[in-house]
Amino acid sequence: MVLYTSPFPNSFLSVLHSFSWGLIFPCYWLADRLVASFVPTTYEKRQRADDPCYFHALCIIITTPIYLALLVASLPFALIGFLLWSPLQSARRPYIYSRLEDKNHASGATLLTEWKAAGNGKSFCFGSANVCLLPDSLARFNNVFNTQARAKEIGRRIRNGASRPQIKIYIDSPTNTSISAASFSSLVSPQGGDSTNRTVNTGIKRTTSMEYKGDNSGSNNSEDSREDKGGAAEPNEGEENTCIVRINGEDNGHMSDTETDTVNGQAHASGPAEPSVEGDADLSKTPNHKQKEGDSGSLDSYSASRESLVKVRVGDGTVDQSTVNNKLLYKASIMKKTSVRKKKHTDETFDHEICAFFPANLDFLCLQEVFDKRAAEKLKEQLHHYFEYIVYDVGVYSCHGCCSFKFVNSGLLFASRYPVMDAAYHCYPNGRGTDSLASKGALFLKVQVGSTPQDQRIVGYISCTHLQAIAGDTTVRCEQLDMLQDWLSEFRKSTSSSSTANPEELVAFDVICGDLNFDNCSSEDKLEQQHSLFTHYKDPCRIGPGEDKPWAIGTLLDPEGLYDEEVCTPDNLQKVLESEEGRKGYLVYPTSKNHSSSQKGRKASLKGNGRRIDYMLYTEEGLYLEWKVEVEEFSFITQLAGLTDHLPVAMRLMVSTGEDDP
Repeated sequence: MVLYTSPFPNSFLSVLHSFSWGLIFPCYWLADRLVASFVPTTYEKRQRADDPCYFHALCIIITTPIYLALLVASLPFALIGFLLWSPLQSARRPYIYSRLEDKNHASGATLLTEWKAAGNGKSFCFGSANVCLLPDSLARFNNVFNTQARAKEIGRRIRNGASRPQIKIYIDSPTNTSISAASFSSLVSPQGGDSTNRTVNTGIKRTTSMEYKGDNSGSNNSEDSREDKGGAAEPNEGEENTCIVRINGEDNGHMSDTETDTVNGQAHASGPAEPSVEGDADLSKTPNHKQKEGDSGSLDSYSASRESLVKVRVGDGTVDQSTVNNKLLYKASIMKKTSVRKKKHTDETFDHEICAFFPANLDFLCLQEVFDKRAAEKLKEQLHHYFEYIVYDVGVYSCHGCCSFKFVNSGLLFASRYPVMDAAYHCYPNGRGTDSLASKGALFLKVQVGSTPQDQRIVGYISCTHLQAIAGDTTVRCEQLDMLQDWLSEFRKSTSSSSTANPEELVAFDVICGDLNFDNCSSEDKLEQQHSLFTHYKDPCRIGPGEDKPWAIGTLLDPEGLYDEEVCTPDNLQKVLESEEGRKGYLVYPTSKNHSSSQKGRKASLKGNGRRIDYMLYTEEGLYLEWKVEVEEFSFITQLAGLTDHLPVAMRLMVSTGEDDP
């Protein structure tokens, strides 16, 4: 199968398309700005409430007639452009495949060699997020705005989170019997004005050792960072960068400040410096880009870059978390401010957490609602600092390939550190209402993740989709799930080059990511909960139809609260979502006949953990029989706080091959 690197088969059609869109764009932009000026977000409302001179209202009165006059003047040109643009869509390809051109930072080929050296297994990390990158006027109905600036900041946050050094801290003590396996960042001690210090009454060895694995975290540093380094060579982005701190307890006593600083310093030295991310001038208009002290959402500081998947584990004992030295915790995790939290549900076979960062060494990323073309370009440019392979502008336009006229594409975007071998897109033909105006569908991808010593290709399948969003359209979503399964089966058959007698390829994983727009615990979504998809694919957050695991939380945020101080930064949102009362205030919950649609002011009546509509599913069917796939980690991520009304999710799968390669 051919991967399409341009939207049209020849340059003539590309030029003609650019010309037609150039005629349409002024009218489109003016209409977007005109509508946007009358749909303020809650943040803008608060700002205007403090304006005694009503300056913004005066601006609207002045600019509206100007916008209207220019809009009317541009309509004839837009009509001509539309007459050219619409028939061209029949020749348009369903996606654009982009590969990083800078060979110095390309690492996909290098990653393929890691499988042979992996021994008995290798892990792969998947991320998914609905980023709400619609035209600005439409995005405001979800209470987000400034789409172009948000796209750039979303890309920066994702690649900065994924490219940071991965630090894991293990505390071993012969006197302990158990310890929480929760994220080290959640074992936080007080910050700032909290003067309570905790003493150490468990044994912590005074000398610590540090092991560093990997050569880098990537060529993921920003352009500004590279310029600041004077063009110095950067490490390759593809290799894992993991730092492990081991603290062994043999004597009772306190770790001195000097020793603690030494540990901290070693952690700094273990990985490359994180880029200094400075926001666009446009971002000054939005509240979520104002970093407070201790807010590490964009990983602007070195201390922030050491956050996230920092694990505390024990070999043979328990540690009373409340007795861990305050200074050590503060050095290792500067952002946390809440009380100590133990990992619940110890019978769970994998780690799960609410994390302020995207997982380090993120391998695959599936995004939804990247509808705006200009925003998609900005997002792609940022993601290319970490992901070598990107598939974007996925979908169809006009009447091509679908039953109704499509004004925007599917909004799907896929980014990968591993080479993409094949890709296919299908449009759902049964969209209704406003959803029928977008070419919502499913994107199927086949990636190569390695090769065996016998030079057999090791591949994986990833599907990204976005289902019907309108509440009550359960039958539509079920039909789309049926089509998703059929299309995926066809894609696997058409792209497979293996046979039982001659297995040229070994399948390592098969994962489905996306915004499915139904909740596993909502009574109105019973049909979707019982769909046959869940008999073939496993949901790590699900126990069964209508029942989630106790630690799973909703992924749909209440738009009205996006800019509240309590949740407008990744750190703050993480703290809020770790408590049941906080979730009741800022997540969308299933609708009830006894209550209004507003989420505020009815905390006591809400049950559960919110509507979880963003899913990551995996299967063990159709994989290489001698291998085993299991979940290592599952995370709900707050790093995009204030930038979208969905919580991203991430899952790390371990593919175990046994002692010997096949």
